[in-house]
Amino acid sequence: DISGALCISRAWPGMARTIYNDHKRFLETYLTPYPGFFFTGDGVYRTSEGYYQLTGRLDDIINISGHRLGTAEVEDVVNHHVAVAESAVIGYPHEIKGEGAYVFVVLKKDSGYTQETLTAELRELISKKIAKYAAPEYVQVTCRL
Repeated sequence: DISGALCISRAWPGMARTIYNDHKRFLETYLTPYPGFFFTGDGVYRTSEGYYQLTGRLDDIINISGHRLGTAEVEDVVNHHVAVAESAVIGYPHEIKGEGAYVFVVLKKDSGYTQETLTAELRELISKKIAKYAAPEYVQVTCRL
């Protein structure tokens, strides 16, 4: 059970080899952060059984009320809710905060949660685990992400 950056040690067919007119940026972005490995930019969780779960982009940041917050951090908290199978978090323009968190969730089968109950519980969970400012104003239940 460990989390970290997803890096690949060997080349594969079709992988990027450069960024057009900016090879230096390609090297700095994908090869320099973890020498000897290709950095995908994604976070990953590996279970004790050896299964991998992508947790989101490590560089996907939203700015809520002046606080920089990774969307993967919010998704991790949301995914710990008993009714949630998977989630995605995006930022959206907010008149007061600058950006707000908008949460999409896929529920587990027969979870029995209503939209209102789930929204309230997720807001409370995020407020406790991260901070009150990070609580989403919108939670949308969807069939798939």
